[in-house]
Amino acid sequence: MFYKIYLPCLSLLSGICAGFPLSSLYSNEKPNVILILADDMGYADISSFGAPDIKTPRIDALAAEGIRFTNAYAMGPECTPSRTALLTGRYPQRVGGMECAIGTGNVWRYDDAIRLARSGELGLPADMAVLAPALKKAGYHNGVFGKWHLGYEPEFSPLLQGFDEFIGFLGGNVDYFRHNELSELDVYYSGTEPIAREGYLTDLITADALRFLEGRAKEPDVPFFLYLPHAAPHFPFQSPDDASLPAPDAENWTKGSRETYLKMMESLDASVGSLLDALAEHGLSEKTLFIFASDHGAMAPGLNTPWRDFKGTLFEGGIRTPIIARWPGQLPSGSSSSQVATLMDLTRSILNAAGARLPQGVTLDGDDLFKHIKSGAPDYSRKLFWRYRRDETTWQAVRDGDGKYIRRSEAGNVEEWLFDLAKDPCETHNQLEKPLSEDHSKRIEQLRKQLTKWEEKVAPVR
Repeated sequence: MFYKIYLPCLSLLSGICAGFPLSSLYSNEKPNVILILADDMGYADISSFGAPDIKTPRIDALAAEGIRFTNAYAMGPECTPSRTALLTGRYPQRVGGMECAIGTGNVWRYDDAIRLARSGELGLPADMAVLAPALKKAGYHNGVFGKWHLGYEPEFSPLLQGFDEFIGFLGGNVDYFRHNELSELDVYYSGTEPIAREGYLTDLITADALRFLEGRAKEPDVPFFLYLPHAAPHFPFQSPDDASLPAPDAENWTKGSRETYLKMMESLDASVGSLLDALAEHGLSEKTLFIFASDHGAMAPGLNTPWRDFKGTLFEGGIRTPIIARWPGQLPSGSSSSQVATLMDLTRSILNAAGARLPQGVTLDGDDLFKHIKSGAPDYSRKLFWRYRRDETTWQAVRDGDGKYIRRSEAGNVEEWLFDLAKDPCETHNQLEKPLSEDHSKRIEQLRKQLTKWEEKVAPVR
């Protein structure tokens, strides 16, 4: 295959395919769109991105037939902010209250979220959703099966945000066999009604997706958007072989072995394969844009190799995500791009591919990745920002070109880091740990000011 099994830190992935003149940017036919979002999956937890021990042949085949974006970011190191950015195409800070994962049982975790929760507004408002509503207006039939995590209350239902079908769970995690979380709330729903089912969650999500595809194949003139936010490999760490084991209690809910994680990932890979097979069976492969990504970096026992740290931080390991996109006849196959990219870029990319229009007055913060690839243009520098709040801790970060500044504050204590990602992509050398040169002093002050201006720009509307 075209990729290496392991990707050492200092030999960063590179290589952009050229060609594809802009004059043939997109065909006139609206593509079907499948977007699979793994949950808490590490950058190096699929073979084609360096997994040393997990076999993911179907995801790897998808990569071999499409393009890998190897320098991509989530816009938050936890689930809720990342998904907010994906479905709005904008920084999650613009929504308000969504900079941190909504806690199990609809628990709020920082002051802005507390304010909204007290009035029943902690979630993604329907009028701020962009991706599914815009596709629906463009004639798409939309389905979402799996993890929502954008609000527990009925007013945050996917059915009010551009989706025609929904089966899944409302919170951040559930038991894979019993489909309940560590609260007394009903969380597993079909549409707006709670349901009870038997089976392993990854298999159930896959079955729902296959049923959706079968229905869509009967209406070939109606394009579809299938959003598949899987639970795997998020905790509780339960493999398909664990049905007879006792339900994990609160103490063990987040604990698991790499062996179990491996089996969860291989089950997820089989799910991807089932969808690819179904597309081929229904004659839809050539008409479908198929995207696979993770919502952010992993926690242990996941692997974010070669990047530093884990979920819940703004080091590269917390926010780097693999993205794979296959679009026959439109995107080159067997290729990779080191263009700095984000999950919220997928929003603009998908909408442009579908010929969908934005709601009046809405602007997106992401770029069109597919246009960039098809143009054959050189990679370009980007400026990206993050802020992540949980309890009394606030993380902030900015990447400007190859420079990256991170700030962590908690109870009056502040830590800061400055990295040159071109020379130190794994963030091993903090340039602030030695006496600062005049250039470094100017650089750090510049990045601090950029963060302040950005925070003013993305102040929430509610």
